[in-house]
Order: sequence, then structure tokens, then C-alpha cells
Amino acid sequence: MKPAIHPEYHEVTAHCACGASWSTHSTRKDLHLEICSNCHPFFTGRQKLIDTEGRVDRFTKKFGAQTVEQRKTAEKAAKAKKTRKPA
Repeated sequence: MKPAIHPEYHEVTAHCACGASWSTHSTRKDLHLEICSNCHPFFTGRQKLIDTEGRVDRFTKKFGAQTVEQRKTAEKAAKAKKTRKPA
């Protein structure tokens, strides 16, 4: 490696706007973040699904709001119906 071409690597404390802080390493001496994993909607479970042009509604109408249990029950019923012999 060539000397004097790499930036210095510091141990810093990152501060988020929500008040969370943690220790990390960075080439910057000071880290102030607007959002982190403690306050981001994806990680906190408060994420809202944005419906663009009714796509989510069309999908729900077409396939229904099924749960895994409902799908398993429907598959078992279809399989049982298929295996029954007509009299």
C-alpha cells in the first residue's frame, strides 16, 4: 500500500435526531444522523404501505387478504376434494 493516501479512521460516537447514540468507526470525526434503526419506520414496525394508483387494492381484490393458515386449509380442502372418487 502506498503511504499517506488513505484517510484516517477514527472511533466516533454517532448521534441520531431521536436521541440514540452508539460508538462506531468512520473517516469523519463527527456523525450526526437524521434517522437510525431505532426510529426508522421499517425497523420499528410503523411502516405504512403507500397505495400507488390502487395497485394494492387490485391485488387484494384479485387474491384476497389471505393468511398462511387460510391458504393451508384451502389447499387441504382442494386436495381432499380431488382425491375423493365420484360415486
